[in-house]
Amino acid sequence: MRLGYFAMPVHPLHRSWTDTLREDREQFILCDRLGFYDAFIGEHLTDRAESVTNSMLFLATLIAETKTLKLATGTTNLSQIHPVVIAANAAMFDHLSQGRFIFGISAGALTSDAEALGILKDDRNKMFAEAIDVILEIWQREAPYNIDLPDNRYKVTTETTAAYNFGVGMMGKPYQKPRPEIVGTVVAPFSPGVVLMGKRDFHPLSANFLLPDHLKSHWQNYAKGKAEAGQKADTADWRVARNIFVADDDKVAHRYAREDMNGPYNFYFSQMGGKMKRSNRQYVFKKYKDQPDDELTHDYIMDNCVIYGSVNNVVDAILALREKTGDFGELVYAGMDWVDPALGKRSMQLMAEQVMPRVNAAIGKTASQAAE
Repeated sequence: MRLGYFAMPVHPLHRSWTDTLREDREQFILCDRLGFYDAFIGEHLTDRAESVTNSMLFLATLIAETKTLKLATGTTNLSQIHPVVIAANAAMFDHLSQGRFIFGISAGALTSDAEALGILKDDRNKMFAEAIDVILEIWQREAPYNIDLPDNRYKVTTETTAAYNFGVGMMGKPYQKPRPEIVGTVVAPFSPGVVLMGKRDFHPLSANFLLPDHLKSHWQNYAKGKAEAGQKADTADWRVARNIFVADDDKVAHRYAREDMNGPYNFYFSQMGGKMKRSNRQYVFKKYKDQPDDELTHDYIMDNCVIYGSVNNVVDAILALREKTGDFGELVYAGMDWVDPALGKRSMQLMAEQVMPRVNAAIGKTASQAAE
């Protein structure tokens, strides 16, 4: 099982934008030094708590600072930028990073972003689907371009103004062939969108704030989509994100991750709980569809969504999670604000150097026992 990283990121509103961006970069550099496989960064235009407005721009500052870490948009919001711009920028980024690029995509869920851009009343999911179709067409085709897909608002041509002997009217292709890995973050239980991801060989990343009870539904729908495309689903393509804090001592872990109301985990879920409530998306926290909203207290969400403890306890919790979900290819560690930088860095170190080796040893033993 690989170890990945995902930061939205979410920081207290009083913190300096300069400081939070520096901290976010430091977390990615630490991921690289600790051997994390990949790291995703989110983007929003109009959220003071989330300091990254363009994930690709942020990641570009890390290409020279990292060596092996795959740099992933988490996500590029396809409803917000014309697909020609995204296709060109993503292809360039793939070359700059020499293939250390993962193209994470979504429609863009933040309504204040949509309002600011004047697309609040538009069907942003449809815009998303249309945009990715055009991006893939650009990467697959050679000039001259005349992309006019059925029922797609984006029409792309350079035929009128092209001068091919000068290279004018031509767009670049990605470094990776035929394209970079495409990943979509999945939030809703039983999401039908995961079926479509399976059909198109886009890979799912199950969100860290979804209750673990529903994670298996993502794999089932992904496998269904793969089967409908005549292919077999590979668990290596499924990423599961979780909120994890590891400390050398269980008491320290409990204090920092659970007791301290000013700690990063309580802050994160006070943000996410409030945002999900105002956008009528509290279903992510429900164990069953008709569960009353008044049961979704802050303590309930924390109890169900945060794994914390010393190394042994975290290993046991991850193995118990895997028993519930079935196998998956990558455990994605959710990044938090570094309220205490020493504890934040130590948690990532313990995760990489002690937790994951023990998890993989246990999984290997279980697999070998099953084969006997």
